[in-house]
Amino acid sequence: MNESKTPEEILARCVELAEEKKGRDIVSLSLSGLTLICDYFLIVTAANTRQAQSICDQIEQGMKEDGLQPLRIEGYRENWILIDLGSVVVHIFLEEEREFYDLERLWGEAERKEY
Repeated sequence: MNESKTPEEILARCVELAEEKKGRDIVSLSLSGLTLICDYFLIVTAANTRQAQSICDQIEQGMKEDGLQPLRIEGYRENWILIDLGSVVVHIFLEEEREFYDLERLWGEAERKEY
């Protein structure tokens, strides 16, 4: 993890990168104090698999340019892509999967911010 970037800075950069590729319904959940998994979830909806992959590629490339290598990327060829950046975990969903898994409800205690 890049020690020079705070979780909030990583989150803000991921939001910016997702917006560049037209991610929709972007929401962050602050998980500090609720879990040790990470500080934030960033949830993004994509219109189709190709757009989800494009958003993923944009975030991965942008983070690498900022000196932060994702710890892992899962589901790249699926309908739910997860990018683990340590303190921030990005979830890129197709709409149906986002509604089905409903992370916002599951983590209802988390502070929510819409972008």
